[in-house]
Amino acid sequence: MLSAFPPPYYPLTLSQSRPLRYGLFFFLYVMQGIPSGFYLTALTNYFTAEGVRPDKVASFIAIIGLPWAFQFVWGPLIDRFQGSPMGRRKPWVVGSQLMTVLASGLLLFVGDPVAELTPLAWLFCIRSVFAAIQDASVDAMAITILPEKERGRGNAFMRAGFLAGTGIGAAVFSHILRDYGFHTAALAQVAFLSTGVLLMAFIREQPGDRLLPSFGRATVGRATLGRLTVGRVTVDSINRSGQEIKSSERADHDFRWLFTELFRGLFSRQSLLIFGAILLAYMSNALFLRAYNHHLIDKLGWRDTEVSVLAGTYGMIVATVIALTGGYLADRIGARRLLLIMLGIVAVYLLGFNLFSETWVRREVAQVGLVALYFMDPAVSAAAMPVLMSICRKGVEGSQFTTYMAFVNLGDIVGTYFAGNALLYLTAPTIGLTSGVLAVVATAIAVLAVRHYRSARQ
Repeated sequence: MLSAFPPPYYPLTLSQSRPLRYGLFFFLYVMQGIPSGFYLTALTNYFTAEGVRPDKVASFIAIIGLPWAFQFVWGPLIDRFQGSPMGRRKPWVVGSQLMTVLASGLLLFVGDPVAELTPLAWLFCIRSVFAAIQDASVDAMAITILPEKERGRGNAFMRAGFLAGTGIGAAVFSHILRDYGFHTAALAQVAFLSTGVLLMAFIREQPGDRLLPSFGRATVGRATLGRLTVGRVTVDSINRSGQEIKSSERADHDFRWLFTELFRGLFSRQSLLIFGAILLAYMSNALFLRAYNHHLIDKLGWRDTEVSVLAGTYGMIVATVIALTGGYLADRIGARRLLLIMLGIVAVYLLGFNLFSETWVRREVAQVGLVALYFMDPAVSAAAMPVLMSICRKGVEGSQFTTYMAFVNLGDIVGTYFAGNALLYLTAPTIGLTSGVLAVVATAIAVLAVRHYRSARQ
């Protein structure tokens, strides 16, 4: 016994409340999705409507996405330095959130986004550095705090939050851009993101964690309980009955051990096959989505606000429902089985929709096609995220999962960049059929990998 007095009960403690876990991760991903919807949908559609060439728009997106492609750098740091009175992951989440808000304020110095396209891209890139750290920190917190039986639904709420935020960013900010200008849109983004910093100030990971930074020694008593180290065991808190709660029983490993284990996890045959299939699926989605949005505005004459609002309303609703349903199914029937089903559906959709591209001139068909595109990301993610979590090695889970996410982001960037440049020479249906072929290859690889490792365990 370290103390005769347990810490007082605090309702906003992640380890003690499943609804809080789901709600917080949903909200944190809404905060990540809003900027994504702003610059990936609202701004890029705005640029297309203003006559900016598709390769220029693609370069704009690629510059913004560069820090996400190197997101894996932050995983080992987050895993290495996680001893704080505020909790294992919270200091990283709050610190990166605050820096993201401050970096977003730099956008206020841009007057005309079309005329200052390249400087704007690099300002967004600076913001993306801290947003990537925040994303890695939140993922690490999720892996640490979510029990294995909750990972399917937990990831569903995370992805649903991101998609909901993307929808808000697309629909709301497209109108702000047109009606009030870029400066107001940038200011609104700063205001949205600030709410995340404020909320995290009241959240604890474990009962014994401090809400705010501590610059002195932790005390043990009725009022407070700091993080204590007993041998090689970290004792985070004591519950109301006086029982010790050990949230982390790990040695403080050095970077050599972390990187050795990380490479073992990433380059195992199972990891390469399963993640390779998932990465191809994300690339196929990004490739066609950019080409199709451009086609609607440039070839079919849609207004940029029409495309953005449709994506941010009906597209968001469909995506959120699919993400939440998929999370439930992942826990119910198994994430690997669900992954195979979803990859197959994506492949069939991409091939079928693009084979009948002559029907896109009918507005109702084009609308259904755009909304259906927002089915693919959550459908794949609901199954892929729990699968990827399950193959992460113990001790480097945060680093390995963050590396997976970095390459997923890189896949989105590569798909979008190639789509923008391919549009100078190819039509959107041709690009879409190429996406469908990639999805078929992804499905085939996933089927072989899942069957092989299922039989290997038997």
